[in-house]
Amino acid sequence: MADRSVEETIKGGCQCGAVRYALISEPTDASICHCRMCQKAFGNYFAPLTGVPRADLVWTRGTPGTFRSSEAVERGFCKDCGTPLTFRYVSRDRICVSIGSPDEPARVTPEIRWGVEGELPAFAILHTLPGVRTEDDATPEQLVTMASRQHPDHD
Repeated sequence: MADRSVEETIKGGCQCGAVRYALISEPTDASICHCRMCQKAFGNYFAPLTGVPRADLVWTRGTPGTFRSSEAVERGFCKDCGTPLTFRYVSRDRICVSIGSPDEPARVTPEIRWGVEGELPAFAILHTLPGVRTEDDATPEQLVTMASRQHPDHD
């Protein structure tokens, strides 16, 4: 394995900071999955995932809880805040992390959609909905109460 600098390593973790990780290789095969299991696991229209060989995911703080969502799949999450973190087929030497969990999620761009049989109809129109910035729809007093308590996107 080639030496990698801190800048090249992708780091990430959960919302509360109890679980942190580093990917020591560039993730590949970024995707979104629309299957019903992924929808339930993420509480969303889809699950955004990208992966590395299992040995290239290093837990740097805490350890995730796991849930075996089928005989084939195990999912990792923060036991404290519930953030979905990983997905892996138990028979494969690869593990995926949720694309929203890296400190710099924009470094990963999905390449394919899986489980399209479960794609919800509204997904096709989401990009056409009007957009409103948070600060444009809240008073200064409301903005103060919305100050983030989540872990910053760095160690």
